[in-house]
Amino acid sequence: MTAETEARAMSPARPRHTTFSGLSALLLGIGLSRFAFTPLIPALVQAHWFTAAQAGYLGATNLAGYLVGAASTRRLARHVPAMALVKAAMIVGAASFVACATPLGFAWYFLWRLTSGAIGGVLMVLAPTAVLAVTPVGRRGRVAGIVFTGVGAGIALSGTVVPWLVHAGLPAAWIVLGAIGIGLTAAAWSGWPADASSRSAATAGRIAHGRGSRPPLTRTVVRLLISYGLIGLAFAPPTVYWTDFVARGLGLGLGVGGFYWSVLGLGAACGPMLTGIVAERLGFARTYTLTLVGLAACVGAPAIWAGAPVLFVASFGIGAFGLATTSLGSGRAAELVPIEHHRQLWGWMTIAYAVIYAVGGYLCAFIFSRLGSYAALFALGAGMALLSASFAWLSGRREVITSA
Repeated sequence: MTAETEARAMSPARPRHTTFSGLSALLLGIGLSRFAFTPLIPALVQAHWFTAAQAGYLGATNLAGYLVGAASTRRLARHVPAMALVKAAMIVGAASFVACATPLGFAWYFLWRLTSGAIGGVLMVLAPTAVLAVTPVGRRGRVAGIVFTGVGAGIALSGTVVPWLVHAGLPAAWIVLGAIGIGLTAAAWSGWPADASSRSAATAGRIAHGRGSRPPLTRTVVRLLISYGLIGLAFAPPTVYWTDFVARGLGLGLGVGGFYWSVLGLGAACGPMLTGIVAERLGFARTYTLTLVGLAACVGAPAIWAGAPVLFVASFGIGAFGLATTSLGSGRAAELVPIEHHRQLWGWMTIAYAVIYAVGGYLCAFIFSRLGSYAALFALGAGMALLSASFAWLSGRREVITSA
């Protein structure tokens, strides 16, 4: 049976299906569950399902659920096989869309938005680690890029397909999203690595006996954690205020603001794959650092000049570099610790990012309420991206010194 399993894992089709399963999980759990709600907010308010304030709180609830899911995944994986947990999360994620098709009040929506955020956290921690665990080291850059393309694809779809679906009515829009979720779950079902569950069980056994419970917290690993967490504060200003900056700050209107958001989504869909290919040649450490420098340039450029060429390039770059840091961060973590520790380290990184991203959103709102300046927000984001890049460089530099 072991030989048969290994033979299946080595077949050409199996790695592709496994990679597609990881992409599908992040497309459902993050790309659609989080980002498809944003273009639905105006329709929810216009249909008098919720007030604008209530809709805003519901949007934030997804991020709170994401924190809960990411923080609880390790404990859940001790009792439930990892791949069974992933499949269950995808089913619940699809069901959350269908549940929102009926306006049963704020509490009902709150529950399902919280749930959809939680399954996003679970899938973000488990899906990439399961795929990378069975991927040869030399191909991890490309594969990680493909998997995390699911998040960017969700942003792109949310800016194009969802507004079109709203014309058919809110219930129809939610049901179609649910159907897409069911399709993604079915397509990914048999693609998960067969040995991931047994590996998870073995790791859980070592944890239960007090062995191998934590990744080694070297200076290199700590610097990577700090670097990845700071990206949350770098990414908050553009993801929260980009459309508003173009539409109201520059006076170009919602149509133009929506166009540049779609460009950002296109960049998010392309970035992880392109930088993943680069990482296979330059290594994750260098590519991750250079990507953060690129993110800083794109976030900060509109604070200096907001002409159309800058807006277009910055929109694409923010999406491409911002989402690429996720795949590159995961790949870098897999370089620094044994693969059985990757899930734990990636879980810590995911939680650090989510916490700082949430705090960053409130900080940006406070700064904007006091200064009313988009330039100040983008300067803050660019500065945090550069600070993150410096920790990433120190992390890579430390490894070079140690190995010399």
